[in-house]
Amino acid sequence: MRLGGERSITFRLTLLFATVSAAVLLLLGFLIGNSVERHFEEQDMEVLTGKLRLTQHALEKVRSEADLDLVPERLDDSLVGHSGLAILVIAPAGTTLFASHGTDFPPALLERGAQDPAAEHLAPMVWRTGTALPMRGIAAAARTGIAGAPSAVVAVAIDISHHEHFMAAFRTTLWSFVVLAAALSGFLGWVVVRRGLAPLQAIKRQAAGITAQRLDARLAAAAVPVELAELARTLNEMLARLEDSFRRLSDFSSDLAHELRTPVSNLLTQTQVTLAKDRSLDEYRDVLASNAEEFEHLARMIADMLYLAKADNGLIVPNRESFDLGAEVERLLEFYVVLTEEKDLAVRSSGSGVVFGDRLMLRRAISNLLANAIRHAPAGGWLAVQVDASDPTLITLAVENSGATIPQEHLARLFDRFYRVDASRQNLGDGAGLGLAITRSIARAHGGEVRVSSQHGRTRFELQLPAARAKGDRPLDLA
Repeated sequence: MRLGGERSITFRLTLLFATVSAAVLLLLGFLIGNSVERHFEEQDMEVLTGKLRLTQHALEKVRSEADLDLVPERLDDSLVGHSGLAILVIAPAGTTLFASHGTDFPPALLERGAQDPAAEHLAPMVWRTGTALPMRGIAAAARTGIAGAPSAVVAVAIDISHHEHFMAAFRTTLWSFVVLAAALSGFLGWVVVRRGLAPLQAIKRQAAGITAQRLDARLAAAAVPVELAELARTLNEMLARLEDSFRRLSDFSSDLAHELRTPVSNLLTQTQVTLAKDRSLDEYRDVLASNAEEFEHLARMIADMLYLAKADNGLIVPNRESFDLGAEVERLLEFYVVLTEEKDLAVRSSGSGVVFGDRLMLRRAISNLLANAIRHAPAGGWLAVQVDASDPTLITLAVENSGATIPQEHLARLFDRFYRVDASRQNLGDGAGLGLAITRSIARAHGGEVRVSSQHGRTRFELQLPAARAKGDRPLDLA
């Protein structure tokens, strides 16, 4: 458990447990303490009101001054066995008729008693005597039986020192128990939290063992509590994405090295052979021409890679305009007519639709799809291009060709860079396995997408682009 600058869940939960338990115990102790004090007060009031009524009853029987002189003796007898109880009686003439030994009543209590004759509604007063003795008392007026005489004042008090001693001991016990309970709750909370966070520690250990060579490892989601199972599944999904990205990056690096090695090796070998002995001017010209072709191939590959790097970083900014996608397809089919006639392909095209995008970029994407279809269609096969504008928000360009069915496991990777279904097949087109990757980047730069399907000897690529709006402004983004 770290108490430094790092925020520890264990420490915070332990502190929370200790604080909550201490607060609950303090609240409970406060309620119990108040209840005990009220109980003591009720007991004291029961004794005080009883003695007050007894004194008032004794004064009501007084009929003369002689009877009044007998009251102290009666009151003194009534206090036998009641230690800690004190009575003060002030006669109607204002003189002290009776006072217990050591009686020290506050004047405020006596004034209150002279004004309120109803003992049932008296509020007790707590004070300390000159000897620091805590007292609780009440006072009330008491009528005598002497005709025309004013009321006397009776004050009754009881020693509450034993109550205060009990409450002081109770508070000491309460605080000691609260401190002990808080410490115990904190320790038990720490143990519970540590055990509760143990699955996180296990996840941490498993994650620490995942390296670039072990990206196929996964966290055991079934072995953690249900509260952490979703986290484990999310981390596993992240690991799957990382594994796939790392695999693609590794494949890309390997394919890139392979693609660059061939033209560079050709250039190096051809140059070394040429320099091995003297050549004629025509031979040097042929070598330079051959080298120029290899350099052009390298330049196209580098340009395509640069284009894809810009696409990955969002640096492609289409110069948008509205144009008919069907018309662009017709122009490109005219460009490829020599290749289609050479392979004796039956070409069909139909449909039209207005899109809002970069004409040159979309022409390149369509050209890549057409070149790919012509390249893989067998001699005597067919090629069909259709532009579908039935959806008012979406234009779909479908390029379909006959030929061998592509296995399903390869379809998802056809748009990866340098990926070929047949690794031994050399690219016969302008690119080096980058054409379909560039097509996907162009589609996404326009807010669209490209998809592929292959079954029963038919391979179909669909380029989906947002349709141009009626006023020619920007279309909806479908990405």
